[in-house]
Amino acid sequence: MVEIIIDHDVILREVITLLLLKIKTMERTEVVLGNVRGEVQLFSDDNKAGKMDISVIGNKLTVYHTEVNPEYEGRGFAKLLLEKLVSYARENDLMIVPLCPYVHAQFKRHPEEYNDVWFKETL
Repeated sequence: MVEIIIDHDVILREVITLLLLKIKTMERTEVVLGNVRGEVQLFSDDNKAGKMDISVIGNKLTVYHTEVNPEYEGRGFAKLLLEKLVSYARENDLMIVPLCPYVHAQFKRHPEEYNDVWFKETL
């Protein structure tokens, strides 16, 4: 009888490393700003897969629209854009004005994740 010993920890580390390398090379996000208006852009294999239309005035980052190209829908790309938007706001001490229905819905659904960057105007 031949006994095969498998070190699951080594295999798991190798798989995780390969997956992380694959993810890093497949998707990347960028914030591209002109004077005031700009985009959060998402690329998959160097193809533009989606974007968020934004503007920054003072300490307010307004997000107007989130769009993922049809061939990339269902992969969680809108969430990746949102994560980049929020991290950019945190890094730059900005408050997000969520005019985009998707972003507003996510902020309302998960306020504990976004309260620190969610600009809520009171009347």
